[in-house]
Amino acid sequence: MSPTARPRTRMTGVQRRLQLMDISRQLFSSRGVDGTTIEEIARSAGVSKPIVYEHFGSKEALYMEVVTNEYRELLARITESLSGEDTSRVLLEKAALAILTYIEDNTAGFRILVRDAPPSEPGGTYATLLSKVTEQVEEILADEFTQRGFSAEDSSIYAQMLVGMVAMTAQWWLDARVPDKRTVAAHVVNLAWYGLTGLRKEPGLRDS
Repeated sequence: MSPTARPRTRMTGVQRRLQLMDISRQLFSSRGVDGTTIEEIARSAGVSKPIVYEHFGSKEALYMEVVTNEYRELLARITESLSGEDTSRVLLEKAALAILTYIEDNTAGFRILVRDAPPSEPGGTYATLLSKVTEQVEEILADEFTQRGFSAEDSSIYAQMLVGMVAMTAQWWLDARVPDKRTVAAHVVNLAWYGLTGLRKEPGLRDS
């Protein structure tokens, strides 16, 4: 070893596991679960195939752990955005921004969620997540409708429409990335809050 060379630092089991998950996330995102092999994951991590199997048992188990982590992270962000004491409009803004920010921070993870459905969830992980978010939005809308003298029972269908609109816009923005996320969120809220007949020419957010 030369005088300037540094000894190689051996990873702990936890560090190796996280490394393998990070590498797998990128490969699953670009190639899909079927197009990714354990050999590729091991080669990218600079380890042997048995090391990958030692940590996860199988490619399917590794994939499910990656998906589960992404699912929990996105759901946590959205849940947090909807749990404040803000007005219904501001909560909608925060929820839209939460999804778009997650896409910005975890592009590979979001691509996995919307593309590949794990065998245990034929309907898709993203669809399962949206179902949970819709339940939260329905509760918020029920309160809003009651305050406005509308039927709280209608909150269910409106929650489906709102979440669907945000979800589809998020999938489009995954590749578009123009305009920026705040502008996209402002336009989503503009349509959701005012409707087509009441659109503002220059929509903006109220959270800042």
